[in-house]
Amino acid sequence: MSMTLPVVTPPSIAIAGSAERFPVRRIFCVGRNYADHAREMGHDPDREPPFFFTKPADAVCAGGALPFPSHTADLHHEVELVVALGEGLAVFGCAVGLDLTRRDLQAEAKKLGRPWDMAKGFDRSAPIGPLRVGPLPSASAAISLTIDGKTRQSGHLADMIWSVPEIIATIAGYVTLMPGDLIFTGTPAGVGPIRPGESVVGTIDGLDPIELRFD
Repeated sequence: MSMTLPVVTPPSIAIAGSAERFPVRRIFCVGRNYADHAREMGHDPDREPPFFFTKPADAVCAGGALPFPSHTADLHHEVELVVALGEGLAVFGCAVGLDLTRRDLQAEAKKLGRPWDMAKGFDRSAPIGPLRVGPLPSASAAISLTIDGKTRQSGHLADMIWSVPEIIATIAGYVTLMPGDLIFTGTPAGVGPIRPGESVVGTIDGLDPIELRFD
């Protein structure tokens, strides 16, 4: 089969301890999956079923020095456990990721009742650390984010309202999940702005951190 344009190499993320990379097919994100974060965003976590949004696969990037996103004066950090799916919807591995958000664009879109794709799905909006092949981290694993060494977000994976198996089963009811799909599983409270020049570090016990700075 011939193509009218060159075939683009699929986006991928590094695999810890391996020269191989994990090809990314799609990215699904769970909204407000930690009760304290739901409350800080003005919602009742006890009454809301899980909901999802997506990012383009090529929103993934590694850490390091990144250009500050355009069209925002209020870029927010959201540290998350990222689950990579393998064959049969099994967990292939996990990583620490950041769901970067143009919060001002999102707020304006919500106010006007418009989609907020450009608030979530922009270039390099999904930085991800090296993928650790294997099972999920322990529920007791701590998740945190620091900016210039000061803690901004902290919690434990056990604080998630919807577990990873429940998230996978729910998404699978809407679309056909496939190997290569990534799931961002939600963020604890403390989301807030990142400014140019600040050093951001996201960590989860047992996984490699994601470290970045915006120039």
